[in-house]
Amino acid sequence: MEVALSAVAGELVSRFISFLLNKYHSSRLHSQEKVMERLQHLLMRVCTIVEGADTRYINNSGMMMQLKMLSEAMYRGYSVVDNSKYQALQDGASSDEVSSNDSSTWSLYLAKRSRTTNKATHLELHCALEDLEIVVANMAEFVILLGGCERMSRRSYDIYLYIDNFMFGRHAEKQKLLSFLLHPDPLGDHALAVLPLIGGATTGKKTLVAHVCGDERVRQRFSSILHLKGDNLLRILDHGRTMKGVMLIVIEFVSDVDDDDWERFHSFLIRIGRGSKIIIVSRIKSLVRFGSVKPIFLSALSHDELRYLFKIMAFGSVDPTEHPRLLQLADEFAKVLHSMQSSLVEITVFADALRRSLHVQSWCCILDKGIRFLKRNLSMYGMQPIIALLEQGHPVDITDVTSHPHSMTPYTINASIEKPPSVTAAELLTDPSVRPKGDFILILWESRIPPYESFVYFVTSRAQDTNQGSTLAGRKRRGVPV
Repeated sequence: MEVALSAVAGELVSRFISFLLNKYHSSRLHSQEKVMERLQHLLMRVCTIVEGADTRYINNSGMMMQLKMLSEAMYRGYSVVDNSKYQALQDGASSDEVSSNDSSTWSLYLAKRSRTTNKATHLELHCALEDLEIVVANMAEFVILLGGCERMSRRSYDIYLYIDNFMFGRHAEKQKLLSFLLHPDPLGDHALAVLPLIGGATTGKKTLVAHVCGDERVRQRFSSILHLKGDNLLRILDHGRTMKGVMLIVIEFVSDVDDDDWERFHSFLIRIGRGSKIIIVSRIKSLVRFGSVKPIFLSALSHDELRYLFKIMAFGSVDPTEHPRLLQLADEFAKVLHSMQSSLVEITVFADALRRSLHVQSWCCILDKGIRFLKRNLSMYGMQPIIALLEQGHPVDITDVTSHPHSMTPYTINASIEKPPSVTAAELLTDPSVRPKGDFILILWESRIPPYESFVYFVTSRAQDTNQGSTLAGRKRRGVPV
């Protein structure tokens, strides 16, 4: 009799818990769906405003700051929406587990775990909604003023759907650069306006400049656009007779420049080019001393921006919600790339490899290779983007990518030597068997938009060093770089 009563009581407790869970989930989901619906509605409005701002010339510095705040809130909102959708799929899986299991202890465990994650997700949704509501509420004046701004003429790659064919983000920075180029300097035409554009490796400095220089009004404003290297700064003095009109001079500095050399260069341009302007492109912050206006600092993408870009590039035209497990892997990969300060080149390479095969096993394999590759070089050189290491002359270990001891160094073309075979990084990540025998050229990435930058490197085998014990695949490398 006692055994029967115990069994009945256990069954009643289990059903009561299931009833409470279902009621809790139903009320919570109803509330969360309303928040989600409101958030998605606001995101649609914000996205419309940001896209509209990208088609106008904005001259007001306050509007530029508002545009930056708006874009940041937009990317943060998209990140929260994706997290919530994935959490809903997980909750559905948890509910199925509860219904198929009679253990009240297991039910209580799942309920507790679900409540913890759901509270965090629900809080994220509310915070993102509040942020967007505040930003949108203050945008009425922005939208009105935006309507009075002149429209840009759109170029083909600006509206092209394929993600590799347009510049991502940098909305406010683009407007600041355009405003600098299209409006007279406060000191008048007798002065030479100089704008420093400072940023880390592969943050998109040259891409931003090329994008702005392709603008129709900019090309009409300047009779010629010159691109110079800082180490050849004074060579321009020999071409004074051929330089006429209002010029835009873009100078890329990889090292600091002597103040006297800069003064000679600057004085020369003032004499021959009234109204001309200079853009300094560099990673060196001390060069801001040559600027006549407030510099533009390009920082690395925020986590929300990186995640948004990486997800779009990895899934392409496929709806991510159709692949919830892959969406989770994309989130994990984005976190790793952001935490290790990965460059836009690395982000593009991994996303391109993932897009080639939308299968969980393939993505897990690439994710594992990527994490081991980044951690291996992190342990050797510290927290730096891979591209920055290569530019500093450090050989980068790509053993985890090629499944063979290899080092990667910058490639220098030598016409007298036969060109080695080549392979793209995405092909190698997807299928290591395509690796050529012996030394080869690795094409990390080739940009599809100006300035059409190519990242090509020379890969050599380190098998001999491995046999001597200097490096073993999968182990922390010790000793001097090869």
